[in-house]
Amino acid sequence: MKNSVKSLDESSIEDFVSQIRGKVIRPGDPMYEEACKVYNAMIHKHPGMFVMCVDVADVIYAVNFGRENNLLVSIRGGGHNAGGLGLCDDGLVIDLSGLKFVNVNTQNNTVKVGGGNLWGEVDHATHPFGLAVPAGIISTTGVGGLTLGGGVGHLSRKYGLSIDNLLEADMVLADGSFVTVNANHHPDLYWAIRGGGGNFGVVTAFTFQAHPVKTVFGGPTLWPIEKTDEIMKWYHDFINKAPDDLNGFFAIMVIPGPPFPEELHNKQFCGVVWCYTGPMDKAEEVFKPILALDPIFQHVGEMPYPMIQTMFDGLLPPGLQWYWRADFFSDITPEMRTEHLKFGSKIPTPLSQMHMYPISGAASRVAKDATPWAYRDAKYAGVFVGVDPSPENASKITQWCKDYWNALHPYSSGGAYLNFIMDEGHERIKASYQDNFERLVSIKTKYDPTNFFSVNQNIPPK
Repeated sequence: MKNSVKSLDESSIEDFVSQIRGKVIRPGDPMYEEACKVYNAMIHKHPGMFVMCVDVADVIYAVNFGRENNLLVSIRGGGHNAGGLGLCDDGLVIDLSGLKFVNVNTQNNTVKVGGGNLWGEVDHATHPFGLAVPAGIISTTGVGGLTLGGGVGHLSRKYGLSIDNLLEADMVLADGSFVTVNANHHPDLYWAIRGGGGNFGVVTAFTFQAHPVKTVFGGPTLWPIEKTDEIMKWYHDFINKAPDDLNGFFAIMVIPGPPFPEELHNKQFCGVVWCYTGPMDKAEEVFKPILALDPIFQHVGEMPYPMIQTMFDGLLPPGLQWYWRADFFSDITPEMRTEHLKFGSKIPTPLSQMHMYPISGAASRVAKDATPWAYRDAKYAGVFVGVDPSPENASKITQWCKDYWNALHPYSSGGAYLNFIMDEGHERIKASYQDNFERLVSIKTKYDPTNFFSVNQNIPPK
């Protein structure tokens, strides 16, 4: 049983606070309510203390304090996690939002990034050099959470997942020690953090391989929801044969309002959001078969890479109600297309949607055991999200999401991309790592035998 921060002696808390350079926020402080907020407003947790770290020393002091006092401890990077795993009730939150820097090395095209950075900050720093690191599709996402869980996004087919481009990480371990892990130093830990989540330590810095990406050709193409069967069938055949330069994730959604034309508002659509990284003079040729399908709306064109990364930020700001479910899929059968049409025709709120992200191309050419991320042979990472600003609609969006997932789950590959799920229990986590799970357990046992880092998609030690 973990202790509550409330049970601690006030003098020991004061001694601890005197060691910290960043702010320490506790219940009753003016900043407390704001500190409790995360991206998903459906999450309501009330920690006993936030340590707003500004350097690695703060992290070390906080880890030691948490361990010595047997506190429940959570680690918050960008706060985007679906299940709100950056927070914990009555425990200690080690907040990394003050650990921000982006150092671009143009000699070898690597980028070193702080544990508290958001992806938009990385894109901002790399773009002037004509470089990009494969990440997600929303720029407000935290670098830490996305990377440790895998990192699927616009560049996955061309350059792989974020973890496939992670060269090194600085970490504070459960015993308070500091290590730098890479292929030569602590290679077991380096393997584990590339998909094993926050189970093994606090990552205070990441070093990534960046790639030459400055301008892309992309954007959404939409068709009426009634064309779901036809467009999904075409998409499945098309994307899996497409060159790596072309990525496109399939979406079922409602157009909620601006910046889309008024005649589309509050109607259901199926569509694909494209991102092409090849030669711009070939883009029109690549998009010919796509536009030949006569989308009812298309907004594809040449743009700076950070623009496609921020395209949906305005529609999905922090503070909405979110409910998530996910699965991997290896096919899109006629039966599945029928279910997608059925649930896509009754989307409960304008921001609720379904996405399928392709795992083909470069992401699929990594061995299943090269990282913990086991589903390299799946064709898609699917996610069902119920989203709405109003807490009154929480049960409605949750039920639609659960029903949609239940209808498609029998056709799935078994596990889920863990960045896309909430609290679904141990068996679900185990299934998502497949044959890599036992290796993760042994590495967890070596580096965190007491399960100090437990507020995550947890891999318990032996």
